[in-house]
Amino acid sequence: MASQDVIIERSDPAVQRIIDVAKHSRSVVRTVLIEDVEPLLQSIHAGVMFIEVYGIDTTPLPADLLAACEKREIPVRLLASAIANQVFKAEKKPKAFGIARVPRPSRLEDLADKTGDIVVLDGVKIVGNIGAIVRTAFALGASGIVLVDSDLDTVADRRLIRASRGYVFSLPIVLSPRTEALRYFQDSGMRTMVFEADGDLTVDDLNAIDERIVLMFGSEKAGPSDEFSSVAAESVSIPMNPAAESLNVSVSAGIALHGRARRNLSASPTA
Repeated sequence: MASQDVIIERSDPAVQRIIDVAKHSRSVVRTVLIEDVEPLLQSIHAGVMFIEVYGIDTTPLPADLLAACEKREIPVRLLASAIANQVFKAEKKPKAFGIARVPRPSRLEDLADKTGDIVVLDGVKIVGNIGAIVRTAFALGASGIVLVDSDLDTVADRRLIRASRGYVFSLPIVLSPRTEALRYFQDSGMRTMVFEADGDLTVDDLNAIDERIVLMFGSEKAGPSDEFSSVAAESVSIPMNPAAESLNVSVSAGIALHGRARRNLSASPTA
């Protein structure tokens, strides 16, 4: 790719667009700021449509990012460091970032024709935990995540994009009202399992199950809700030191998904 143009004027329309998109509170989210090289690359590979990608004139953009932008015909420009300081002010200034169009929100129906397990997070609100689970779910072959009572308005939340390292666009993530999610899994015919302290099964038993299942996790503090516990056909526990109070929910999900990885990865069309 040829050398990039440098934005040196505060009046350039791109500068105001970046400032507008970076605002933490927007009533309608149609575009999103995606920061840092790994999330940019993953979002590009996931097919997210970018308006433009930017670097800082003092830091060369890596060749793999430039190549990915060239392949997708994404415009690339640089911001003069002084302009970048004005744009991001007190925020940490990313060395690379892009403005992307927010993809269509995933729906519960989008999960129906997938092959891997589904993860349900019931009342999990810490964005860092959700992001870690997204990365793990993608890496270990799960086909989607359903978020209930997450307090997120969109999966294109800058915090979630950062926490997931951009993988939030690589598999369906559904923000669902509780009643709709309960109805969907009641009617789906899929085998549902809720993770509790004293389960009917242990996580080791998941290895032998050769069918698609739904793995339901509650928040670390409150656990799964009564509604999801009643929908689940079985309960699962993770053997642990009784002196330990609990496991972080992202750790619990990682343990469960690792136990299911052989089945899920072999069933994945991209495996």
